[in-house]
Amino acid sequence: MRITVIEHEADAGPGFLDGWLGVPCDVVRPYLGDPVPDRAADGLIVLGGEPAAWEDDRCPWLPATRDLLARAVSDGTPTLAICLGAQLMTMACGGVVERGGEGLEVGLCEVTALPEAASDRLLSGVGAAVAIQYHRDVMSRLPEGAVPLMTGPLYPHQAYRLGSAAWAVQFHPEATPDIFAAWATGSGLASGEEHIARVRSAEDKLAAAWRPVAEAFAAVVRTSRPT
Repeated sequence: MRITVIEHEADAGPGFLDGWLGVPCDVVRPYLGDPVPDRAADGLIVLGGEPAAWEDDRCPWLPATRDLLARAVSDGTPTLAICLGAQLMTMACGGVVERGGEGLEVGLCEVTALPEAASDRLLSGVGAAVAIQYHRDVMSRLPEGAVPLMTGPLYPHQAYRLGSAAWAVQFHPEATPDIFAAWATGSGLASGEEHIARVRSAEDKLAAAWRPVAEAFAAVVRTSRPT
């Protein structure tokens, strides 16, 4: 069993997932020239990044990534799409992504499970939790058939399931405090040190909330076969 991971930039790697999944990962780095495969292995993870999901001129691999996501959803390949990855999946499957009217959502933020999450294979144990956020763009309309799973106070669409085994999350369950610190420092984020301190102080809470989700996704990969 192997998971294909699409990484959009060096500062937005798998983070916590390296130690949580327990399934070997093949990391594809198109920003370094790696071709995006036509199909994923036994599972697919698409990570976040700074570009907007529609900035194909800036990142010419985005169309191939959207195609890969659409094919994975259609085939029933277990898929976890994170932040930019979630926005790419949304676009690929007929939803709408645009600039968020409330501006940047950043730092340690609360996300809350919706009723459908109670029976979800990944998110049934979460309830309410803190998560790392760093995005300006939002999934303003979900694809047809999407099941909303989590919401938040600033932007409502925080997680959804599509098809039999594809999940999109707007937040960053994979981001370690060091990864967030690199983002905040590199972007010159206002009140960056305060945000970094809050994230570092919540590391145990982040792990408690999102490690079980990563492990549940790995379990789906182990027990699923694409149709």
